[in-house]
Amino acid sequence: MPSRRHFLQSSSLLAAVAALGPLLPSSVWAAEGLLQRQIPSSGESLPVIGLGTSRTFNVSLDAPDMVTLQEVMAAFMGGGGRLIDTAPSYGDSQAMTGELVRRLQVRDRVFLATKVSATGRDAGLRQIETAFKQLQSERIDLIQVHNLQDTRTQLALLRELKAQGRIRYIGVTHYREPAHDDLLEVLKREPVDFVQFNYSVGARNAEKRLLPFCADKGIATLINRTYQAGELFARVKGKELPAWAREELDASSWAQLMLKFVIADPAVTAVIPATSQPRYMLDNLLAGHGRLPDAAQRERIAQAFA
Repeated sequence: MPSRRHFLQSSSLLAAVAALGPLLPSSVWAAEGLLQRQIPSSGESLPVIGLGTSRTFNVSLDAPDMVTLQEVMAAFMGGGGRLIDTAPSYGDSQAMTGELVRRLQVRDRVFLATKVSATGRDAGLRQIETAFKQLQSERIDLIQVHNLQDTRTQLALLRELKAQGRIRYIGVTHYREPAHDDLLEVLKREPVDFVQFNYSVGARNAEKRLLPFCADKGIATLINRTYQAGELFARVKGKELPAWAREELDASSWAQLMLKFVIADPAVTAVIPATSQPRYMLDNLLAGHGRLPDAAQRERIAQAFA
């Protein structure tokens, strides 16, 4: 990996990552902002690189690891990120997210997304009320029905809360390719603002129907499992990043190449890779800068991971 140097802007958030050393290449941060995509239902723009919290943020609030996670979030916010995705089923991740947002005083800048994974209206409402408390916010930007659990009931509840102004957007999620057809059936009958699903250079089923449907119907998409739980890194372990990745796509790491492959599809609103390391957070953010691959270059990337 090429040498990196951190960037320093006026934001005080970057002080938390200033001690990380030489992390960022060139002056790309100052030259241009993080790529944005619009939420079709509103026209609001979001940066294409978000932050997932599954496993990585499942840390108790008094644990020493919290210091590092605060650096991760500071790097994310300092680099132009906004969307943070969490869930009640991620252990302490939801509470950790809320506390870090409070400590960094960035609630007015973040787009908070969480989920409901309960059966029955009362259970769903209890879980959602807990989310408001843990995220320490009177309004949540996006709540999604997690893995299509009790979808009709929970979506009806979310619409009530949206009408009350307590949440801004609603959606549904899953993380497995066999569930893509089920997601499509829900999207056909239930109006939602967002859908979250898995898509990567090694798992491309979403290209067949799901992404085209969302593009046609104006549904924002959040992409999970972009690295396939680390499997894609294993495929290129020990391999040098091809020169064309840097020369043609401004990519300086395999992670950036994977992320650029995904966000090159215009139907993708944002990717939400998780990390517990500030340097990986900065690396992820760089994928939202510079050139994106065209169709031929995307197939070239796919061959590199075949």
